Amino acid sequence: MMDNTNLIQFPCDFTLKVVGRANEKFEKGVLAIVRKHFPKFTDTYKKRLSRDAHFLALSITVHVESKLILDNLYQELCDSPFVIMTL
Repeated sequence: MMDNTNLIQFPCDFTLKVVGRANEKFEKGVLAIVRKHFPKFTDTYKKRLSRDAHFLALSITVHVESKLILDNLYQELCDSPFVIMTL
């Protein structure tokens, strides 16, 4: 039986990884979504290209106040046509 206790204590700094095709639309689109949910986001993030440079992974850290805000961010990222995967 699963325990319903939250594994993450809010508020907290949370790093998410978003993967998509290595192009400008992907990066700009993801950052626009993050800024929509976190207006104070300072555009500090890490980028990593895949070995063949076809894919780009963005590691983005945001200060999250609640599970609902984080869930809404993940949902919008998953709905984006530019995003292949979110972790």
